[in-house]
Amino acid sequence: MKRLGALLICLCIAGYALGQDAAKAKQLLDDVSKKVKSYDNITLDFQYVLNNKEENIKQETSGNVTLKGEKYLLNFMGITKLYDLKKEYTIVPENEEITIATPDDSEAGVITPSKMLTFYEDGYNYSWDTAKNIKGRKIQFIKLTPIDSSAEISQIMLGVDVQTKHIYNLIQSDGSGTTTTLTVNSFKTNQPLSKSLFTFDASKYKDYYINN
Repeated sequence: MKRLGALLICLCIAGYALGQDAAKAKQLLDDVSKKVKSYDNITLDFQYVLNNKEENIKQETSGNVTLKGEKYLLNFMGITKLYDLKKEYTIVPENEEITIATPDDSEAGVITPSKMLTFYEDGYNYSWDTAKNIKGRKIQFIKLTPIDSSAEISQIMLGVDVQTKHIYNLIQSDGSGTTTTLTVNSFKTNQPLSKSLFTFDASKYKDYYINN
């Protein structure tokens, strides 16, 4: 009986500690969301790495995105994506092709450009993970686990700069051994933007095939 009592006490303590860690993680992510939403606009330069050791695959590329509310302009892997709150325009210069569509944000597990800094608000359980000193910055990692057990993503490690409350990196793992890492190299806010930045101008693409 004494052993059973000690075990129950240990389980209670462990459960309390996990609850405290989840609360700390949620508070930090709430702070990140509040900070992100306080800006009129955000411009990011980022590095993207896809790695699968079993298949001996490693791909590295860079990109940039400008966000203003739900609007976005993304340049990544030679493709431009523009969203003006009504339609998303995917511009592929290599093929001289443009696809016009209405984004479906309800699709589970999809991190759209407009939600890349707030995607964690829904659909994930949080837990407090390790902290690292990276280039003189304290980066606290939060482990995100999809609530949907059938999700393709197994977990996401989200690194947060404790001082600025900005996302530093995102490390996503799936069940196939593939890891994708997005690291923010430059985080600029409230920049002067052209009024036409998020406006699609068809006259620039007269020779392109338009798919809509």
